[in-house]
Amino acid sequence: MKIGVVGLGAMGSGIAQLAVEAGFDTVGREVEMARAEKARDQIAHFLTRKVEKGTLEQGARDAAVARLSLTTALADLADCDVVIEAAYEDLEVKHELFQVLESVVRDDTILATNTSALSVTSIASVLERPERAVGMHFFNPAPLMPLVEIVRAERTADDVFEAAFELGVKLGKTPIRCSDTPGFVVNRVLIPLLNDCVRVLDEAGVTPQALDAGMKHGAGWPMGPCELLDLVGADVHVHASEALYEKLREPRMAPPARLVRMLQAGKLGRKTGEGFYRY
Repeated sequence: MKIGVVGLGAMGSGIAQLAVEAGFDTVGREVEMARAEKARDQIAHFLTRKVEKGTLEQGARDAAVARLSLTTALADLADCDVVIEAAYEDLEVKHELFQVLESVVRDDTILATNTSALSVTSIASVLERPERAVGMHFFNPAPLMPLVEIVRAERTADDVFEAAFELGVKLGKTPIRCSDTPGFVVNRVLIPLLNDCVRVLDEAGVTPQALDAGMKHGAGWPMGPCELLDLVGADVHVHASEALYEKLREPRMAPPARLVRMLQAGKLGRKTGEGFYRY
């Protein structure tokens, strides 16, 4: 099986890493070759760290890196069995990609999207054969997070849905089947929960440190909500929050004012060196 990954940002490069580690020849596509090469260097670096930790043989690491080829042309994904799109969360961008992809891949190629906030049915609506489309929502960072949500769109074919589920298993993940509803499963629960946590900071006069300690030691969370939001990024969370609120109109889905202020101030978390904490 050959896998294509469109978009080699944080999510896409993680998915490409999973694919080459699982033994699949993988084509990674980025709009600029420099960005693609940067992603490959990052994947090689992460795999080298696994060798240093003793969890991966040097030969296996070299073979995995060699399985990844890079391109800027969508036409180079023509012979892929599955293409996983991990581009920017914008419906127009994804529509354009899916239309071009359908024109270059085989009739039996599965087109998967890693969207977390958009409707898979909407993304697939531009396809001549929407039954070939499915959601494969990985979590960040993809190589470390065990879950992948397999999302059945309105017209996803049964065999496509099951093939995506099996691919999730082969990539070493725990897949769960779900329907194409806003937020799917995890974000539908987690986003309003994290928003509640942020509101508690102001309403109960609690510090981020105290809230994180409370949820870790009182609720058994592996990471506190403020730490988690700093890892995800205020920009990513607010974007997903707004998308859920727009669809469901539930007040808990709307991003809290504090997070919106942090976003406006550029305090996005780990990636900018400051969020709820300084890094």
